Amino acid sequence: MLARPTYRRLWTAQTISRWGDVFNTVALAVLVYQVTGSSLGVTGVVAAEILPVLLLAPAAGALIDRLPAVKVMIVADLWRVGLALLLPLVADSVVAVYAIAFGLSIGSTFYNPASQSVVPTILDDDELIAGNSGLWTAAVVSQIVLAPLAGGMVAAMGVTPAFLLNAATFAVSAAVLARLATTPTATDQTADRRGWWRLALDGVHLIATTPLLRLLAAVQLLAALSAGATSALLIVLATDHLRTGPDGFGILLAGIGVGAALGPLLLTRLTRDPRRPAFVFGPFVLRGIVDLLLASIRSLPLAVGALGLYGLGTSTGAVTFNSLLQAETEPATRGRVFASFDAIWQFGRLLSLAGGGLLADTFGITAVYYLGGLLLLAAGTAGLSRAHRRL
Repeated sequence: MLARPTYRRLWTAQTISRWGDVFNTVALAVLVYQVTGSSLGVTGVVAAEILPVLLLAPAAGALIDRLPAVKVMIVADLWRVGLALLLPLVADSVVAVYAIAFGLSIGSTFYNPASQSVVPTILDDDELIAGNSGLWTAAVVSQIVLAPLAGGMVAAMGVTPAFLLNAATFAVSAAVLARLATTPTATDQTADRRGWWRLALDGVHLIATTPLLRLLAAVQLLAALSAGATSALLIVLATDHLRTGPDGFGILLAGIGVGAALGPLLLTRLTRDPRRPAFVFGPFVLRGIVDLLLASIRSLPLAVGALGLYGLGTSTGAVTFNSLLQAETEPATRGRVFASFDAIWQFGRLLSLAGGGLLADTFGITAVYYLGGLLLLAAGTAGLSRAHRRL
């Protein structure tokens, strides 16, 4: 895939942007915790990043379906350059930091579905799995390699260099995307005669009335209701259930990272067809089994191995799910569809974060993982049992 100039430019832009995201995430968490002195303050940043997706995803999708997606990505990058440069100037004000985190997420709300819309314009259907695997692997490896470096930079030099580096990566991404030429896509001929919100609502209606998209949306929601809490509360599982300290928690995260990095490499050797239900929905079943296993065992080595499989299932599932969605969505509606799926994911994640903490405090951390496992099993079995009627 990297031999192709169009794919190489998209891959380069997204990968460099991911580098900045890693440094920004670490620095932002450290800054907010330093200013507020509370874990609640850090969760406020998460809320500030989720809300724009819920509020603006329909409008973002409608805009992407009216304008060239690459231009939307460039504008989103330039918007985030300015906000990232402002962060060091307002580091003493937690309200301003939350506002900028909110603004950065607005840029991502437009950038991410536009990026998903671009991929099928530069690749054929049988290349989508390989192309998405390349993008996913670059993102995962960047996080594994750069997160420790970001922590070291923030510890040694403070948060300002990390924020400036993030701004620079957005600028480079915009410059690379400016040279990206894509195949013109079909447009919705009636779009210009409809208002923005009408156009946005049509996207929601499309998902609700198309059997395959409706199935994928239900699977997406069930997975988000599970993963939001289990990923956030892994530290609680490590401490209270596995009886390990920060070093053990780090090993658990490493297990997920290794599995997530290896998943796409294995996937591309097994299939090129994005329409095979076993590869799309089977990973949800695998992740559900792992969650149930984690709630039932107390061995750290077994937990690390299980989380390696969880990471493998997460990465392969994300690649095949996105590839199927790209292959089955009409070009004129891709922006609205991908933006709606982003909103579904973040809505389920927000509910999961809220309910997971309450469930853990009331019934213990194992209850969160048992319920999370059952939700993922439900998502996977629903897809496996019904997808063959839709494809």
